[in-house]
Amino acid sequence: MTRYPPDRFGLIRREAARATDIADDHLRAAVRAGDLLRLIPGVFVESSDDFAGHAGEDALYRLRCIAVATSELTGETPPPLSFDSAAAMHGLPLLRSDRNRVHVTNGRLAGGSVRRYRHTHAGMWTPAELDVVDGIRVTSLERTAVDVAMAGTFAQGLTAFDGAIRAGADRATMADMCGRRRRQGIATARRALAAADPLSASVGESWSRAQMIEGGLPLPRLQREYRCGTKTYEVDFDWEGRMVGEFDGKKKYVTLRRPGESAEDAVMREKVREDQLSALGVKVIRWTWAVLEKHGLVALLRPWLLQFGLLAA
Repeated sequence: MTRYPPDRFGLIRREAARATDIADDHLRAAVRAGDLLRLIPGVFVESSDDFAGHAGEDALYRLRCIAVATSELTGETPPPLSFDSAAAMHGLPLLRSDRNRVHVTNGRLAGGSVRRYRHTHAGMWTPAELDVVDGIRVTSLERTAVDVAMAGTFAQGLTAFDGAIRAGADRATMADMCGRRRRQGIATARRALAAADPLSASVGESWSRAQMIEGGLPLPRLQREYRCGTKTYEVDFDWEGRMVGEFDGKKKYVTLRRPGESAEDAVMREKVREDQLSALGVKVIRWTWAVLEKHGLVALLRPWLLQFGLLAA
């Protein structure tokens, strides 16, 4: 079994491998065999079950960002990671993140370019808008959220701002950044920032709220607690104690599992929870990622909101 020389990030670089007598032919063969994953030309990582699933994809993209940020150096300071790549470094979850390339911002008004692995954005930044994560220069959490919001839809911006504020970003700083911008997308970003709420606990919950806002529905209270006997339950969305909305994400019944518990056990606990809420006279409405993908949430909620007098006919 070949022992590859990883750097402090766990990356295996062609130069380091050759210095330990691992030839290029061996690296290519290891990639074909699935023992190594090529992040960018000349930079690899050993295959691992840790790269399986959505969380694994996140980890692999983060490593690709680091690979780009620490490669192709010619003596000058590399531009900071930005947009979706800075978000990956900050651990900021995004809606439909653009991971086709690694994003950097050059600190100039011109000179943007798109290459196979790197998207260089033209744009100025100040030292206060930069940060260092794991030794890698990135745009700050606030600047990252503003950039993502300006480049995306209202739902993408709301998701970015919800997550950024939840992670400790300063709303006033982001509002100031938006106030100083006059570029395309700034109106969408300002609207999303005004609606941002750190109580929105996931990408799915943020996207749900975005569809409610754009559909003109009354906005619910977030993360309300209900006391049912000896149990206290927290719900995703609540409309005046009459109706509750629950987003059932792909990983919900995995994260809800207790030690030694099966997914079926977690589902049964959720069923008991729903029955106890219903016993209080609260209607529970559930939806999944598929409903959001089809933009069907407004159509699902509107009849119930009308029935409970929560929406004018």
